[in-house]
Amino acid sequence: MQKPFITSWSGGKDSALAFYRAVQQGHVPIALFTMFEEDGERSKSHGLKKQILEAQAERMGLPLVIGQADWSGYEKEFIRHLQHFKEQGIEMGVYGDIDLQDHLDWVEKVSKQAELDVLHPLWQEARRSLLEELVEEEFKAVITVVDTARVGEEFLGRAFTRELIEELEALGIDACGEEGEFHTTLVDGPIFVEPLPVEFGDIVRNGQYAMLEVKLQTGE
Repeated sequence: MQKPFITSWSGGKDSALAFYRAVQQGHVPIALFTMFEEDGERSKSHGLKKQILEAQAERMGLPLVIGQADWSGYEKEFIRHLQHFKEQGIEMGVYGDIDLQDHLDWVEKVSKQAELDVLHPLWQEARRSLLEELVEEEFKAVITVVDTARVGEEFLGRAFTRELIEELEALGIDACGEEGEFHTTLVDGPIFVEPLPVEFGDIVRNGQYAMLEVKLQTGE
């Protein structure tokens, strides 16, 4: 049964692949939903600026809906937006979780409060096979945040290829980054009508995290 849906959108590879699969299954995308810091400057999960996520949404032909909260108010704000989606006739939320049970449980809980169905297109699939699909389907995802306690800064700016996957795995790093080892930014793929015109700037460090500044090229 085809359902209108929103995607919990991080701007990275997992939410992109989840969106792609949901569309392939015949569901109908209505909007992207991203949580931002309380000041609205950067996204909560990947630290991306609003114009990057808006440019992604534009290339998907969808509106970007933004929630803003600190961690203490995060759940309440998330539910409020889900309830609003339900009021608009949206029936389902799509999420890119792979195998973190705690997060799936949280998504199920907040979605139940909003009476929204949930779809996890990637759930319990082998991490390596998902990465192979990402490369095979010509998604271009670039590592833009690393937890330096687990991943070296030299991986910042690297796009996902089979070589990169093997390099990460050889170092004992989960190449999916499912445990927060790193985050990616999607810059091209079959869900975009054209590539994202990005340039990478300085490395910003915050505690053990290093983040590559992602900007739209001048003229965008």
